Amino acid sequence: MAAVKHPTSLTAACVWVPLFPLKCEIERQPGLSGQPVALLSSDDTRRVWQVSPLARRAGVKLCEADPVHYDERFSRLLAALGEVSPVIEPAELGRAFVGMDGLEGLYGGPERQIEILSLAVRDVRMGWGKGKFVSFVAATRALPGQAVVVPPGREVAFLADQPVALLPLEPDLHRRLRLLGLRTLGQLAALPEAAVTAQFGRAGTRAWRLATGRAVEPVVGRPIPEPVTATVAFFAPVAEHDRLTRAAAQLVERALRHPRRIGWRVQVARLVAGIERGGSWVALANFKDPSADRDRIVRPFALRLEQAPPAGAVVRLTVEFLAFSPGTAELQLFARDAVAAARAGRLRALRSAAREIALRLKRPMLSHVVEVDPWSRLPERRYALIDFEP
Repeated sequence: MAAVKHPTSLTAACVWVPLFPLKCEIERQPGLSGQPVALLSSDDTRRVWQVSPLARRAGVKLCEADPVHYDERFSRLLAALGEVSPVIEPAELGRAFVGMDGLEGLYGGPERQIEILSLAVRDVRMGWGKGKFVSFVAATRALPGQAVVVPPGREVAFLADQPVALLPLEPDLHRRLRLLGLRTLGQLAALPEAAVTAQFGRAGTRAWRLATGRAVEPVVGRPIPEPVTATVAFFAPVAEHDRLTRAAAQLVERALRHPRRIGWRVQVARLVAGIERGGSWVALANFKDPSADRDRIVRPFALRLEQAPPAGAVVRLTVEFLAFSPGTAELQLFARDAVAAARAGRLRALRSAAREIALRLKRPMLSHVVEVDPWSRLPERRYALIDFEP
């Protein structure tokens, strides 16, 4: 089956709503407006997820999260953006990128394009520029309901004074940058690329190229998947995670038998629980190696149900298959194919590690053993070490 080609766009508009889930709650409960509000994590109700600016300085009113409601609101926002451009890439709740290539003939220049987006989605921050990173940084500089446009050719000058905290890096790498006294993208860009690569590896190379404006990551449009769903409503609310896990396994098995799923492996699955006195609970599983095996799909849901169960008894449980990977064979139906897939995954991980070592040290440091003369009486002649080629 031929791979699906997704539309792309180098010119991007970033539409951003900071604290999107918290703002959804305030809109749904107007009495929270102007109050110090904090939203509990849907993964662990002992942990605070998002905090309003006022709550940082005063007492806090805690709200339980309703991730299904936030997903629905964000889906409506994406649908509205889809009326402006066919190339939409969601990044996280409250942030999406819109491909703007070719729209000047339809709408006009950047300012007019921003105006059209503002009519589609109101009270958002927007940034316009070349590539996703520039447009996102521009959106962080915009005021609510306004936009910042970075004209072509001005990317490096615009990025120079922006904080390195905006780089998409792991927290440990941000900490190391702070320890080195690097506060702005311009300070990072002033360093030699080789030095940054030697210190931080491939992630450092990407960060340096983003800071210098050399890496322009396009917006990649993704067709909205037609999900496969299976739902069960309990006659009596269920709180035991074992019963919920068994119910989830039955729903996964039912969804796998759906005609629309045949010939496709599941890449993204979601388990949604409706809670007795309102609210919801969600567990999302994104499979690096797409699967059609029931037990493998259920495993992350069972772990979440055990470690971070719903905040109350469950009255309704739904399994959703949201994204698929094309394939004509079900690898998991044949043990030899499953073993081969696992072996291929380990080899990919080993090659990735070898490339990272060679990138940092400028020479290969890994070897593997090959048979030379296995019947020799001298052990040193039986095998040899050769460089591992990533």
